[in-house]
Amino acid sequence: MSMPFGYASPEQIMRDKADYARKGIARGRSVVVLQYVDGILFVAPNPSRALHKISEIYDRIGFAAVGRYNEFEELRLGGIRYADINGYTYDRSDVTGRGLANLYASNLGRIFTESIKSLEVEVVVAEVGETKDGDAIYRLTFDGSVFDEHGFAAMGGQAEAVAGRLKDRYRESMSLADALEVALAALTEPGGERPPVGQLEVAVLDRNREHRKFLRLTGARLERLLAQTTSTPPAATPPPAGETPAPDDAPTGPPPTGPEGDVDDGSSPPL
Repeated sequence: MSMPFGYASPEQIMRDKADYARKGIARGRSVVVLQYVDGILFVAPNPSRALHKISEIYDRIGFAAVGRYNEFEELRLGGIRYADINGYTYDRSDVTGRGLANLYASNLGRIFTESIKSLEVEVVVAEVGETKDGDAIYRLTFDGSVFDEHGFAAMGGQAEAVAGRLKDRYRESMSLADALEVALAALTEPGGERPPVGQLEVAVLDRNREHRKFLRLTGARLERLLAQTTSTPPAATPPPAGETPAPDDAPTGPPPTGPEGDVDDGSSPPL
């Protein structure tokens, strides 16, 4: 029996759709998501001030994506509707990152199987818990596959190289400044320059905040945090003759205060 003209096997069709999606995702800039001592940090190079790659979904749940903006924006809006309906119908605690990840996996898998073109997106759904053991990071690919990441995740662009640099530098219970330093080092090619502060999109899920845990870091607050990552301690000066040097852990000035500046807490409507 002869094959009809233009026939392609289902395996070949799936491979072609997967290759198409991977190439589209790789053209974007990478996004890094990692745990720190007080929650989960999101970092993405993004020159646009209007098109966000990082967003809030619900009280304890954040969303990050790479690929085609119009496609992952539809996923984000669908996730918000799902969370609002379930939180209103049942209880706000019933809205979980795992449930949202399962919803996205079902939709992505159905589109990949049934549509001519798969979505050119990769998504992270992160949920912050009461303790670090309750934190969860789920990475979803264009075909609906779900990966339960531990500690950190990287997607988009040169994701494998970025994940390798993250693995070398990541450690548990880092401070926010240290976690940001690790994320920026992972996102920067060896010998390359880091993106300026105006082209960085940074947000956290902070378990210490009341109610809504999502917080964007912008303006002077982000600049202060970046200054902490690049500052180096001054060289020690010898004490005057006859004086005993103070121990390293002795207080030498007023206690440090938290960074100040503009904060976008996600209350403004998405653009």
